[in-house]
Amino acid sequence: MYFNLLAINWGSVGLQTAQLLLSLSILVVLHEFGHYITAKWFKCRVEKFYLFFDPWFSLFKKKIGETEYGIGWLPLGGYVKISGMVDESMDKDQMKLPAQPYEFRSKPAWQRLIIMLGGVTVNILLAFVIYSFILMIWGEKKVYNSSLKYGIAVEDSLMMRLGFKDGDKIVTVNSDTIVNFYDVIPKMILAKDVTVERDGKSTRIDLPEDLIGQLVQKKRRDIPLLSIRYPFWVGNNADTGQASLLGLKRWDKIVMVDSVPTPYFNDVAKAFLKKKNDSVLVTFERAGQLYNSTWNLDSTGFIPGMLVIGKNESLDSAGVLKYEVVKYGFFNAFPAGVVMAGQKLGWYIDQFKLILSPGTGAYKGVGGFKAMGSVFSGQQWDWEHFWTITAFFSIVLAFMNLLPIPALDGGHVLFTLGEIITGRKPSDKFLEYAQIVGMVLLLSLMLYANGNDWFGWGRGK
Repeated sequence: MYFNLLAINWGSVGLQTAQLLLSLSILVVLHEFGHYITAKWFKCRVEKFYLFFDPWFSLFKKKIGETEYGIGWLPLGGYVKISGMVDESMDKDQMKLPAQPYEFRSKPAWQRLIIMLGGVTVNILLAFVIYSFILMIWGEKKVYNSSLKYGIAVEDSLMMRLGFKDGDKIVTVNSDTIVNFYDVIPKMILAKDVTVERDGKSTRIDLPEDLIGQLVQKKRRDIPLLSIRYPFWVGNNADTGQASLLGLKRWDKIVMVDSVPTPYFNDVAKAFLKKKNDSVLVTFERAGQLYNSTWNLDSTGFIPGMLVIGKNESLDSAGVLKYEVVKYGFFNAFPAGVVMAGQKLGWYIDQFKLILSPGTGAYKGVGGFKAMGSVFSGQQWDWEHFWTITAFFSIVLAFMNLLPIPALDGGHVLFTLGEIITGRKPSDKFLEYAQIVGMVLLLSLMLYANGNDWFGWGRGK
């Protein structure tokens, strides 16, 4: 059974690679276990169970009973080889022999259907479980959109061209009132319009059909489109470095750079970026008094050793926003996990529809392993973020594997359902040809997706 790893486009490389490999390993093993356990349930012989593919050789293998367990060297997925099944192994010699009672092809159609759905079922259940434990351990985080005292900061030039301005307060997206600020971007990239409050008046901003395509064209995954607007407050600084020599204290607020007013964090950041490797005159406020200080910026446009106030908990205490973390008890977490998984699946399906519509330009964002790895944190290993991404990947892979493409689970399911309805079983030769067509199609899509990552094929570059 082919475990498809076509992915989403959503940026240090070693850390991201390690997280991606661990995430995919978990998903592959559990997906294939779904096929394995259901095959065993119906007394099918499982010849191989592999993490990753093993053309020509494997990194590890050990035979236990009738099954060879191993780890391949090609990390494009994984597979279980079930006796008497037309799959990616293309074992034609076995299919020429009379069917044996322990073979997949000798089982009733309804049993074969359950075996084919086993991997996808485990993917869905895994997402439920992961989301449930995330809600129990880390909770559901909410920044109440209506509480943003200073509105939004427009970080991306495309958002500025569309009509967003610093200080806008997002009210609705596609006429849906936004409660949690974290929902703004996911909803907006699928929307047709956004309503903002600006200077006490309601203003509608129409979004272009090809918004996703334009965002992909920019390839600026490191910069948020819109963020929360707040003043530049100094945090707790390191004991060494220039920041400690300046005598700054926590909650010192920068109000001017080179005598130009900079009331908010993004204003200061933009002013600093213009003065990389140079000195700036900074005016900051402490306890109602203004002080001037000369700062020497480094090549990043910042002060070595300086920390700033930016966590939601601190901004909440400063009255900038209202932040809440809702933790669920054991019994409440699982229904909430199911709901969350359903929401994520619906959101991904909406994105997938856009990919099929050329006018949106969403096809430009189809990415492979590089894009998948970029979703993980490159700064530190963040377990909450890791499990959140893994749960989402599990949902995506379940959906992708249900697509009615030969060589995917969905293709096998389609043929089996047709057999149940018509009472006629497809010939082994037909299944072999369908498997070849499906594998060629999938390999082509994977080549396109990974080529998009590295060369921007879909972006016309």
